[in-house]
Amino acid sequence: MADHLDAPGLHSPAPGGPRTDITDIYAFVKPGDATKSILILNVNPLAPTLATAFDANAIYELNIDTNGDAVAERAFRIRFSEPEGGAQQAIVHLAIGPQAASANDGGSPVIVHAPVSFGQSTAVTAQGDYKFFAGIRSDPFFFDLLGFLAGFKFTQGDFFLDKNVFSIALEVPNVAALGSNSKVGIWARTLIDTSDALVPDDRMGRPAINTVFNHGSDKNTFNQIDPAQDRTALTAGGITFVQSFANTLIQLSTVGATLGGHGTYSADEATAIAQILLPDILTYDYSDSSGFLNGRKLTDDVINIELGLVTNGSSLHDDADAHTDLLPVFPYLGNPH
Repeated sequence: MADHLDAPGLHSPAPGGPRTDITDIYAFVKPGDATKSILILNVNPLAPTLATAFDANAIYELNIDTNGDAVAERAFRIRFSEPEGGAQQAIVHLAIGPQAASANDGGSPVIVHAPVSFGQSTAVTAQGDYKFFAGIRSDPFFFDLLGFLAGFKFTQGDFFLDKNVFSIALEVPNVAALGSNSKVGIWARTLIDTSDALVPDDRMGRPAINTVFNHGSDKNTFNQIDPAQDRTALTAGGITFVQSFANTLIQLSTVGATLGGHGTYSADEATAIAQILLPDILTYDYSDSSGFLNGRKLTDDVINIELGLVTNGSSLHDDADAHTDLLPVFPYLGNPH
């Protein structure tokens, strides 16, 4: 999976649970307008079965690294009201500079009083140069999950074809929102607002990083650290995440060798790839609309791209394709099932 249920045992990360369980993030140039970008953060796998509202005690963040230091120089922070009569409203703040880099609730409002869509409607809020949507949508992720769990026997079809998520979508002006340097890094984070502190719950940059490369309690540790710590933090086994990722790459490339790959990665090769994958940040150049690994479009087949990487060049593909229910206009995500 991309980041769905990425705590040990296929559970949502704690303490937030499914309402703050990040499933995917996307970043792509707005179709027809190269001066703007679309940022999407999806949460709540299998919605609305696991949760029926956004968490009013959580902060949903889209973090922007503008200078390559794996620290946020800008952060969009989305909060939701308590549900009343089945309705919620959202507010979006944009924090800049040191305020963006630390865990807080600060920033200037760019969207206020935005209604959440819990049905088939798409209530879009447009304020200034920004557009915003939040609500239940068809999950755009596509992957033969059951085939993967059966040992790369991709014959089960797209597990996510009829699934829903809760989506947060932003249309933003490139320079004003993301900075004058078009090459940025993006990652999402959810935090739980307790009476004492903001507690990290889940985070995601590139798809399938935590779900594939981390194991056991390391999944929880990874969710709770910041990207700037990804190369130096230690796993439960006392090795760095870089070394742990390299070990996993070696194991998967050995499997790939039996599937037509180029053989097992050497330790040096695996380490070099691990150092590219970490910090776990989605690289995005808003002057380029090419798609993954540059940002991520809703139709990008990220799983097949990553299968080629982890199996060292095998032709292994799953049997799931991009969903056909996507909308041609903002928020682009398909209507819920």
